[in-house]
Amino acid sequence: MKALLFIIVLMLTPTLVFAEELDLETNMKNMGLAYKHSVQATQLSEFNTAIDEFITLVKLSKTATFHKEAESSRQGLDKVIAQAEIAKKLANEKGLDAAKKPLKSINELRQQYHKLHEPPSFWELLFGK
Repeated sequence: MKALLFIIVLMLTPTLVFAEELDLETNMKNMGLAYKHSVQATQLSEFNTAIDEFITLVKLSKTATFHKEAESSRQGLDKVIAQAEIAKKLANEKGLDAAKKPLKSINELRQQYHKLHEPPSFWELLFGK
């Protein structure tokens, strides 16, 4: 009986350990939503709530396991955090319009760093890089 209980616990242990790993895809979708809310905000309080959530989610993404280009990915996330903090500061000091340029650069960084994780094309698979 003890052996059966031990086997059941042993079988469930990997599930419990891996359950705590960050679901990066879901987190990225939530980041996108928070970013969208910050861009569409019409009031400073709305903007601050959205950008704070965005920054928190980006920081959480840094804890994820990256299978390719891990260091470059984390550096990109640091750049995104820096731009988001600049946007927040400008919005609070000069108004929401002042935050548009750093918010735009966040989108450009997203596009740049997502290229690191794109799956290889058919031709790259066929002929290599």
